[in-house]
Amino acid sequence: MSNPKHTLFWMTLFLAVVGVVCALIYKPLQTAFMANWVFNLLILCVLLIGIAITYRQVFVLFPELRWVAQFRTGNAGLSVLQEPRLLKPLARQLDDDSKRDRFSLSTMSLRTVLDAIHSRMDEQREITRYFISLLIFLGLLGTFWGLLGTINSVGEVIVNLDMGQEDFGEVFAGLQSGLLKPLEGMGTAFSSSLLGLGGSLVLGFLDIQAGHAQNRFYDGLEEWLTGVTNLVDRVDDAQH
Repeated sequence: MSNPKHTLFWMTLFLAVVGVVCALIYKPLQTAFMANWVFNLLILCVLLIGIAITYRQVFVLFPELRWVAQFRTGNAGLSVLQEPRLLKPLARQLDDDSKRDRFSLSTMSLRTVLDAIHSRMDEQREITRYFISLLIFLGLLGTFWGLLGTINSVGEVIVNLDMGQEDFGEVFAGLQSGLLKPLEGMGTAFSSSLLGLGGSLVLGFLDIQAGHAQNRFYDGLEEWLTGVTNLVDRVDDAQH
């Protein structure tokens, strides 16, 4: 089975590159962040939680790999003492046989075990996909919030504009000062969209890498169990 350390390396390298890019454009990012710091802070917190979840999806594979490696060495009694999480259906399926130091698995049992393990992996990835959608939603929510404030501010500027004054300089100065608030609303809208979409792209890449690690783990597990199942079937056919 493949080692998830390679996946952790690429994930960490990607985050390092993103961090360098953010450092290079720190000033514009700071201005955009402060334009709507409440929404943007919420987006940043969701992004950090999503990154932690994707890393956890990869880290949980290490105990499973150790369990499989320990089981394949033939020291089955020790492997059963620490029941894995993802491979819990397999551990329980092999519980009786492992105590007799004998490993056998029928074709139907193989399909049931693999489906259960695949379902557990899908449940983990659904959480990450939700966080990706949540980032996009928060970005759009901040956009509409800022646009709503912009529309209200423009309306106030139009209502308060007094065209009856003879001094057009004062009218223009009032219009200029009144437009500052709508421009702040536009900054709120676009900064939230920028961080929300950017965060979803970052988390999406990490989710892809974590999915690749899980798929490689599942494929290796399926190849190993399929080989054992075929061997058991041939032994049973020979006996009959």
